Amino acid sequence: MIAADAGDVLSGLPALPRRSSTAEYAADELRRQIADGKLPPGTKLREESVSEAFGISRNTVREAFRLLAHEQLVEHELHRGVHVRTLSAADVRDLYATRRLVQPLGVDTVIADPARLSALRERVDTAVAAAARGDWHAVGTADIDFHRVLVAGCRSTHIVAMFERVLAELRLAFLQLPDRRELHLPYVERNRRIAELLSAGDRAGALSELRDYLDTAERHILGVLTAESAG
Repeated sequence: MIAADAGDVLSGLPALPRRSSTAEYAADELRRQIADGKLPPGTKLREESVSEAFGISRNTVREAFRLLAHEQLVEHELHRGVHVRTLSAADVRDLYATRRLVQPLGVDTVIADPARLSALRERVDTAVAAAARGDWHAVGTADIDFHRVLVAGCRSTHIVAMFERVLAELRLAFLQLPDRRELHLPYVERNRRIAELLSAGDRAGALSELRDYLDTAERHILGVLTAESAG
């Protein structure tokens, strides 16, 4: 597969503010582009393109790349430069192990928070509407947002920041699967079920459904990746 180039995606972005932490701001923006699926796996990130798009020095771009490499969102290969990562089966297993540990943390707070319960239902409604028009990328985004809202219920800025990195990697895994409808459609209803159990105050039921959701999703993604690598 010929790697895409990030130049077209980044060219319309505003220059970043000039401050001592500009590399972190650049990394944040690139991370968002990855999480939104605008920089898919294999995309080449050229220093000059990112530098021009953000109005920052190439040294600052290199630092932003280092930050993203530390988060395992990009990788540097000799003679090929920096690319958005392509995930392996081992990467997917690690992602879901992390999700199983982190995602239950928000359940108790969400149950007691009508605003968050409403936000979860809104994400389900958004996914349903996107599925009806066949916009599977938007369905995937609504799915990611649903679980972002759930984890935010734990009210820990450190956990939320860490989970944002998990979600960006998760989007990379989604983008490696060829059939987006098959990937996302089953989980629209499963998210609805989780939201209903939380709204009913059924903590045990919500946790059980969430665990089964994650187990099923992991098997699904690994099954497709394994079949593709074998082919």
